[in-house]
Amino acid sequence: MRGAGRPPPRCGRLTSVPRSRVPSALAGAVLLLALTSCSDDSGGSDTPPEDVLAAAKTTLDETSGVQLSLKTDGLPDGVTGVEAAEGVGTHAPAFEGTITVNLLGQAVEVPVIAVDDKVYAQLPFTTGYQDVDPNEYGAPDPAELITPDQGFSAVLSATEDLEEGDSVRGGEDNKEVLTEYTGTVSGEAMTNVIPTASGDFDVAYTITDDDELRSASFTGVFYPDSESMTYTVTFDDYGTEKDITAP
Repeated sequence: MRGAGRPPPRCGRLTSVPRSRVPSALAGAVLLLALTSCSDDSGGSDTPPEDVLAAAKTTLDETSGVQLSLKTDGLPDGVTGVEAAEGVGTHAPAFEGTITVNLLGQAVEVPVIAVDDKVYAQLPFTTGYQDVDPNEYGAPDPAELITPDQGFSAVLSATEDLEEGDSVRGGEDNKEVLTEYTGTVSGEAMTNVIPTASGDFDVAYTITDDDELRSASFTGVFYPDSESMTYTVTFDDYGTEKDITAP
């Protein structure tokens, strides 16, 4: 955990005062302590942002699996592409879940299994799963999304112009300290997520004190001849284990 071994907060020191001044001195001491006390949630980390992202990449690369959720507020008009995706990704590599694609202006949710370098989808108006090429739908091979040095892992290591933002509490019962980091990523790196991405992208990550990437947002041009848009991805349940097999 980042911050381990950090010295305790340095707070105000109380000294003895004449008895006649106790009430006012006590009030002053309370105010002084309130002003000088510090919290682990305030202020930024002493760790350089590059090291934080490197640690988050290592955590993502080493986990057995995670629950992924990707969404956008809407695709540009006329674009055939991914509107949403949700499922479990493992380092087999494999993925099982659903992908929602826009086909002829209609959002279609498709059950998907990706394993052994093949992607199987249960397409509308068909029975059973079929072997498909995800590029035809503007989608990546979902099994590669958390593969080390591919997918989101590759995007993390390619992020430049990093800046640390605010820290807030979140997660279950507000037990986690979440810090935002912003930067930029090239279109070449972003093709690990959406194959047709081009140009530079603005990115924002939320990372926990346990070096877990909790969320990521990417803004830029993902599809040819279209406007800029934003994808948001969440990563939950690190350590998930699931035996995913071909249908």
